[in-house]
Amino acid sequence: MRIAILTLRFHTNFGGILQAYALQTVLERMGHQVTVLDKVRKKPQVDIPCIVKIKRAILKYILFQHIPDSPQIFAYKIECAQNKNTWTFVDKYLHRRGINNYSEIKETDYDAFVVGSDQVWRPKYFAGNTPSNPTIANAFLAFTNGWNIKRIVYAASFGTEENEYTNEELNECRDLIKNFDAVSVRETSGKKMCEEYFGVNAKHVLDPTFLLQKTDYNKLCTKRKVRNRGQILVYILDDTEEKQRLVTNISSILDKKTFKVNADVDNSSAPLKKRIQYPVEQWLAGFRDADYVITDSFHACVFSIIYGKPFIVYGNKERGLSRLISLLSTLNLEDRLILSFSDFDFNKMTSSIEIAQKKLELLREESFNFLRTAL
Repeated sequence: MRIAILTLRFHTNFGGILQAYALQTVLERMGHQVTVLDKVRKKPQVDIPCIVKIKRAILKYILFQHIPDSPQIFAYKIECAQNKNTWTFVDKYLHRRGINNYSEIKETDYDAFVVGSDQVWRPKYFAGNTPSNPTIANAFLAFTNGWNIKRIVYAASFGTEENEYTNEELNECRDLIKNFDAVSVRETSGKKMCEEYFGVNAKHVLDPTFLLQKTDYNKLCTKRKVRNRGQILVYILDDTEEKQRLVTNISSILDKKTFKVNADVDNSSAPLKKRIQYPVEQWLAGFRDADYVITDSFHACVFSIIYGKPFIVYGNKERGLSRLISLLSTLNLEDRLILSFSDFDFNKMTSSIEIAQKKLELLREESFNFLRTAL
């Protein structure tokens, strides 16, 4: 079967890239031909008046003055620099199809569409990461309306327990979701939202990254070495003084040094060389080689569990707290989550990663069965 995966676009987000890689890999192992839809990467076209072009040419080629890029071109160059390592991984491992507009896709191109995973059903994230028609309805395959194809949702996430849809969006998506052959979500809160707002029963399944084993990820990073092998991996997306306090405290308790495997991507005041995201393979190697993980990231929790590493996660409300609560409660790891430094008590984190991994095996088989049955 020819399958297209619809997810968020790929940039510097390690988890977003790896969840798509995992889902693609699983579907291919089932014998399907898989394509991952992504936004076309292209230099923006800037409409510059003819007289301005002439003036710029005189300044540059006759007077030899430096001519700064337009804001659009400058932003594009920054994006390309920041993403050069992550896009290298995407281009190497994902069967990507770049599109400018969903209208480019024809009914005869694919036999089935799989929507997911990650926060693909969160309106503000979908709008900022898609081709030129970013309406959330397209995350419900509005562009395929009337087509004779299979429509499946795998582990889609709303990212939050709060409804962020307008009434118009709810009405449109409520109609579209009825066209799906099978619907599953990544969080227990998402299951509740599907019932309350869309009138459908959704299956609670694992994030796609859980569907692969540690050995699968090790194959991607065999040539990567982490300088501070066997220490504390710190993967913080939104840094604060309180989070750094937590890092310092745990480092002192464990008497281990810390290391990081991500750049200061969102720090616009930092030099560009410090904003270039690390390779995906190096990020994976960080979990492979760490003794302990401190994070505020959902997917860092996922890979800590896959690699069997003890961890603590600082709840990140802005990026979505319900997904952390759902993941940790499902695997009986709730004591690994704190919402402030005052919540931190190292001695109270007694949950077992090994027991969580055993439970994960059962949940993994349930998730595989959902995909097999749906397809």
